[in-house]
Amino acid sequence: MSGTVAMHSVFVYGSLMADDVVHLLLNRLPSTASAILPDFHRFSIKGRVYPAILPAHADKVHGKVLYGITDDELYILDEFEDIEYQRENVQVLLTDSLEKLQTKTYVWANKDDPDLYGSWDFEEWKQLHMEGFLKMTKDFAQEMNIPESESVD
Repeated sequence: MSGTVAMHSVFVYGSLMADDVVHLLLNRLPSTASAILPDFHRFSIKGRVYPAILPAHADKVHGKVLYGITDDELYILDEFEDIEYQRENVQVLLTDSLEKLQTKTYVWANKDDPDLYGSWDFEEWKQLHMEGFLKMTKDFAQEMNIPESESVD
C-alpha cells in the first residue's frame, strides 16, 4: 500500500453515466453529481455505440461527475477509454449548485474524425445498447483483474 491516495473527480457523459457500467469497472459506486460541460458537443460515432466529445463553442454536454476516484481507478478508466480518448482537465458547472468544478474528462483524440456525426442520446443508448455494453464491460473488467503488483510479462 502506498502512503497517500490522490482522489480525482471525473466528468462522464456516455456509457459511464450508467451505474451498472461504473460498478462493473470500479467494483463500487462513487458519489456523483449532475453537471454540464460548456463549450463541448457530444457526437455519435459511426459504427460505435458510445459517444465522443469535442470542443464546440456555445454548445454543452450534460453528464455527471464521479467523485473520489483513486489513482488505481483512474488507471482503469484510462484503460477502458483506450487510446481513442485523451484525458483532459475541464471546468464543469454542477447542476444543483451552479458551482464551477475543475475535473477530468475524456475527449475524443481525433478532432477531424469523419465518423463523428449528430448528437448521442443516453436514453436511446440505454434502451438499444446497454445490455450488450454491460457484457463487453464485464469481459473488460475480468481482463483488468491484474494482481496488486503491476507485473508485466
